[in-house]
Amino acid sequence: MSLTTPSSVQKLQTALHAKAKESPDFRFYALYDKVYRKDVLAHAYERCEANGGAAGVDEQAFEDIEAYGVERWLDELTQELKSRTYQPQPVRRVYIPKPEGKQRPLGIPTIRDRVVQTAAVLVLEPIFEADLPPEQYAYRTDRSALDAVQHVHKLINTGHEQIVDADLSSYFDSVPHAELMKSVARRVVDGAMLHLIKMWLEAPVEETDERGNKRRSTRNRDEGRGTPQGSPISPLLSNLYMRRFVLGWRKLGHEKRWQAYIVNYADDLVICCRTGAQQALTAMRVMMAKLKLTVNENKTRVCCLPEEKFDFLGYTFGRCYSMRKGRVYLGTFPSKKRVQRICRAISDDRTRHRQVGSEDVGGKAQSDVDRLGQLLLSRPRQQGLQCGRSTRPPKAASVAMQQIRGSAAGL
Repeated sequence: MSLTTPSSVQKLQTALHAKAKESPDFRFYALYDKVYRKDVLAHAYERCEANGGAAGVDEQAFEDIEAYGVERWLDELTQELKSRTYQPQPVRRVYIPKPEGKQRPLGIPTIRDRVVQTAAVLVLEPIFEADLPPEQYAYRTDRSALDAVQHVHKLINTGHEQIVDADLSSYFDSVPHAELMKSVARRVVDGAMLHLIKMWLEAPVEETDERGNKRRSTRNRDEGRGTPQGSPISPLLSNLYMRRFVLGWRKLGHEKRWQAYIVNYADDLVICCRTGAQQALTAMRVMMAKLKLTVNENKTRVCCLPEEKFDFLGYTFGRCYSMRKGRVYLGTFPSKKRVQRICRAISDDRTRHRQVGSEDVGGKAQSDVDRLGQLLLSRPRQQGLQCGRSTRPPKAASVAMQQIRGSAAGL
């Protein structure tokens, strides 16, 4: 659902961004009162409601707030913020499955805390957006994962064929609070705003075991690290801390030394080098250690094109074959993991159709053939991205096509 930002909020954000852009060293000292401004808090609630999501530890849902009265609920929250009696509640932690069989922790703050965090993002994001380098693509207006993929595609086709394929272990859970707060304080000197962010970082986490017993942990506060995935403020803070690495890479001369360019999306990053990829990998390890982040050595490697290939943001980069031109080139095609996810989604969709007794299951299966075929077996040009067939098509794709065709023929 797309929401239009109120003109009064847009005016505030434009002014903050312009000041940050115009004065790179300026530190903002009066921001906290903007968080509980009526228009800002109301728009924050609308955004949270549009995003939906489960209830937090207080089990309060949007329906409960609607029944209570949204305006009354927001007025009470405003008074808490204004009187500085607001205290965040624990974050409910759940686990969502990852493609490789592991689980990813996801934090679910209460709606009350989500609204206040979103209001803070509305105020802080225009300031820090002025500082984020172009190498960072996640959680930013007018930027996307596809833009990051296109950037990598362009680099590998302009001679940057030595790739540092990097993986960080539990990035969001590892971000050190003290260093992160220094990054925030470089721009923000409003003590109340800084205290608000620190409270969110240190909020306890509540989990429910298989027997329904609740357990709370204060690990983030005790260890002084971690920003829960799922919180509205987390993407902004994670980008802000990764900025240290991106700027440091350039400042230390690594980019120029090896013509090594970073492309970053949240906790995913690659470094495309014209030369010296092994040295770049060593330098990256040293920098990450200083930033108190852990490199996952099992998944981090140097990849040399065209002999090898690598995956990034759901795409595989490597040698492709053009049937029309009859030549081999460096291109991009959906990764094996992405294909498997799509196959699972199609399989689940077909199962649901059977369960509800759809009369046109055969037609649905045939449309799935078309859908998967268009994605995997054609050579679309998505916004200038040259996609093609791998010289060795993923086995999962072939198996899936056979299964779906078989289903279509037998129904």
